[in-house]
Amino acid sequence: MAPTRNSYLAYKRDTSYLIYWIVQTSNSIIKSLAASDSPLDGIDGAPMLPLTSAGITVAGLISLSKFVGKHINNVPSTILALFQSVIEARTAAHAAFQQMTARTPDPDVEKSNASHKRFIDALKESFDALGGQNWKPDSSFDEAGFLADTEHAKEELDRLLANRFGALEIHGSAEANDASDQEGPQEVDINLPRQRKQAKPGKGKKGKKGKAKKSSKAKAAPPKEESLEGVPLESYRIIQDQDGIITDYLMAVYDLLKQCMILRSYLQSIWREVAYEGLNSAVAGALSHIAIAMIQRSAAEMFVDFPDHDSYETVMNTITRGDVDKAQGMFTISLMTFEPGNKTLASKEDQAVDIKEHFLIHAYRDLLDFVTDFQKTRAGKPTKRMLEEIRNWDPNFDLRHATKEERIRWRRSYTINWLYDLVNVFSSIVVQRNNQRGEKHLYEKVDWSPKGPWHRHRRLYGLNEFAGFVTSLAMQKPGTDVRDRILPHHVFQLQCIVDSLTVTRGWAHHIFKGDIVVAPPPSYRFRPRRDVDLFLDREVTRDGRGILQAFDVLKQLFERDGALHGDMRRHENNHQILEGFHLDYIDWLGESKYMYGLNTIPPSRFSHVNPNGLWEYSPFLCGVGLEEGLELAYISGMMLWDHIPEPMMLLHLHNMLVQEGYINKPIGLFATLQELFAECFFPDGKPPTANYDKALKAMVDRRGSPRERQRVRNAAASAADIHEIMSPGVNDFFRKKSTLVILREAGWNIDRIPDTDVAFPSVLGMLRLAHTKHITDPVTGKKRIDETDITKRAKAQGMSEENMFQMTKTIEKVRAENIRKANEIPHERVANAMAPGYSHAYLDRPDSRSTRKVRMAAKGEYVDFADRDMLDFMKMDIQADISGERPLSALNFLWTAMFFYMTFMRIEDELEKKRNPLWVRAYKEALGPAAKQKRMTVTLLAMVEQDRECLKVMADVFTSPRAGFLQFIYWDDIEFAAEKLAKDPRPNKSFRSGGTSGPVAPDMDQCSVM
Repeated sequence: MAPTRNSYLAYKRDTSYLIYWIVQTSNSIIKSLAASDSPLDGIDGAPMLPLTSAGITVAGLISLSKFVGKHINNVPSTILALFQSVIEARTAAHAAFQQMTARTPDPDVEKSNASHKRFIDALKESFDALGGQNWKPDSSFDEAGFLADTEHAKEELDRLLANRFGALEIHGSAEANDASDQEGPQEVDINLPRQRKQAKPGKGKKGKKGKAKKSSKAKAAPPKEESLEGVPLESYRIIQDQDGIITDYLMAVYDLLKQCMILRSYLQSIWREVAYEGLNSAVAGALSHIAIAMIQRSAAEMFVDFPDHDSYETVMNTITRGDVDKAQGMFTISLMTFEPGNKTLASKEDQAVDIKEHFLIHAYRDLLDFVTDFQKTRAGKPTKRMLEEIRNWDPNFDLRHATKEERIRWRRSYTINWLYDLVNVFSSIVVQRNNQRGEKHLYEKVDWSPKGPWHRHRRLYGLNEFAGFVTSLAMQKPGTDVRDRILPHHVFQLQCIVDSLTVTRGWAHHIFKGDIVVAPPPSYRFRPRRDVDLFLDREVTRDGRGILQAFDVLKQLFERDGALHGDMRRHENNHQILEGFHLDYIDWLGESKYMYGLNTIPPSRFSHVNPNGLWEYSPFLCGVGLEEGLELAYISGMMLWDHIPEPMMLLHLHNMLVQEGYINKPIGLFATLQELFAECFFPDGKPPTANYDKALKAMVDRRGSPRERQRVRNAAASAADIHEIMSPGVNDFFRKKSTLVILREAGWNIDRIPDTDVAFPSVLGMLRLAHTKHITDPVTGKKRIDETDITKRAKAQGMSEENMFQMTKTIEKVRAENIRKANEIPHERVANAMAPGYSHAYLDRPDSRSTRKVRMAAKGEYVDFADRDMLDFMKMDIQADISGERPLSALNFLWTAMFFYMTFMRIEDELEKKRNPLWVRAYKEALGPAAKQKRMTVTLLAMVEQDRECLKVMADVFTSPRAGFLQFIYWDDIEFAAEKLAKDPRPNKSFRSGGTSGPVAPDMDQCSVM
């Protein structure tokens, strides 16, 4: 598990680590003193007993901290750093909440702030009791270790606890110290059973006698003891009163909304890049999925402590105190600038936050109003009142010359009209069944989710889950209150959908400058369906590129191949599967049957300008739709390659012809496929230099037994989702996953991607290498990198441990530079960031722990990335996969399969003309199974017998003409990160010669602090 990048969740995590150490340390001290017959009195003279609860009160924290501070020297710097982190987080939140009441006083918030201040004072008192007053941060806090994962954090904390004379140097009494001196260093076993919490003795002598008697009895026969063993680390916490709980919830809400603002700003810059700079919209779609998953995951983890308080309505009412208009002005954003070379604050500018815009309130109200209106009739048509507001939406409205209110009304009209089309298309199959077939489906009880019974009917690409959610709300009975079902990530997603249109029309939102409106890109350069149309090529404007034409050509080749082998049903299963994809692409990607009119379904709300408005006016839908279209094309193409022998045979033949000198220079297509899919084609991913037939047979033998293969396929067939059913993991040979496939299987959660799936080399692979533990060899004393799947694959590709250590240092420098830029931004860079149209002015940082992070960064230590940074890094891997250095998802597998068939047909024709002996044996004399695998037979004969005439014919066909990889991708070209940024950080082989460009660190400038 990777580190959390959310400030509130980091605060919760650090608090758990801190309380764990204090509780376990105090219990260990008590046991150590009891074993040496030293007094067990606490600070106030009351007897100290081992704790049996993982939760402690604020007063208990102070008492325990004083007790621990009294009995041990040299509290580990790691613990004091954690303590400081917790204090900084609470202090930053307190300052923000004070800001909320500075201009608009609110008694409830002021009361919460006072409680918050008392809590901070208690934390500081506890910190000082442990020696915090005299502590100076140093490099001893290995934050990388703590942020690796929870289990590793516990190991590190236990290591500190186990060191008797480091973390637990007892000095409570002379007797205890003497005993320690005599015994020498000992480890305190923190996993021993804890003593049962004893009842307080009665008053007077009677009570004291009872205590002595009980103590004597305990020594003779100790009772069964309660224990904290097995209690998860996350359960260690500070128990607070109601005001404290409210404050924690406010912290969570505040941090979540800040995260929404940051990621929204980032995605606006991405869609601007799509429209103005030509970025493939599928890249933006994939990044949008990841950002939405980040918000969803953060909210789920935050609100687990606040049951029934996770809806956006509750979040909005909490942050605005139930009055949005009154709350306007409560929040400000601060811009701090530094003159070049000056380390001190030069100036500060405050700007009130437009909370309706930046807290996504406009988007939420539009969604809620749409649902309320749709429910009234559930007929797919707006009511008269709503119609008056949203009719005749104009896609050509000049945003530059409109007022802010006019732009908001235009956007609201678009949003509600588009939602009507979305629900009408998504619900069409069920509505038509009711209207045309007389079926009786109750709309409010239909399972509209992608996992429901209607999932097999494709209606959308890329947006099924969101469409199903909105449809489930809209189809409830009239008047149904759905506010508690709308979660923050739903509103965030709708906002991103709407932003994709407004940004590509020139309208963006800057946190300081407000609305920024510039000229939209010219229509010849950008339209939402630009990249979808390249992928499909419905009009066949680029022969041999679009996937729709490939379906038709491949069908004809299937028929010819069946005739050659005397089995017209040879490709029936392949054809049926591919035909299903073919029809879905035609009917539901970029266009839908809706634009031509569906019986009993209301016409599109955009019919007055474009009946395909659902797609034509939604860059977001086109982006996520293309992303899923590419992903399905990849897994279906890999499945096809796995089912036919031609790809495997031709790659092995090409390698043999190159190795034996029949082909002087590798053919571009085959050389690139050999690099991209090396482990799919060759044993251990290494092309053979001899015994070519054995290498081919070794690959065939990897298929496993028929029973085992059938078991795997049956398991996949039982899955409900097409992505799971056709996962590359089901294949016999072609199991490599593209970046898009890996991300979907991880639920778009970067941290859930297993190391075994991380591509290498890749930016994510570099980050995983940087996170790998460094272990000290007990024999040599030298540091080495822990053996993981990532490190093993890195070594297999020739990377030494020294290179890996250097890579780690490089990543740390990038981290340090991020923090330095976030805190020391040159004045001229700030001016740039505030210029209209500037696309990288991100609302971010530093977070509440930045003071310590900057100190650490100055020493080259670990600093974790923010979500926005991770998106930038993943953007490089996603772009490389879709249209860049390693374009697995850009490869048109169907056209490539067609080329494989054509290559074999030409070889067969030439060998037949020459009546080559190998051809005669394979195609005329073969009997039994060999007769049904003529191409496999001639391939093996050529490898074994090395017939010169046969090999020369094959080489001539391969080289006449020479096929290039770029002929078989969906786009006109691919782009390289280094070329795009006009810099190349290190010497690399070019992609076209078989190498890969190294990752380039993105521009990490961030200029604002909330």
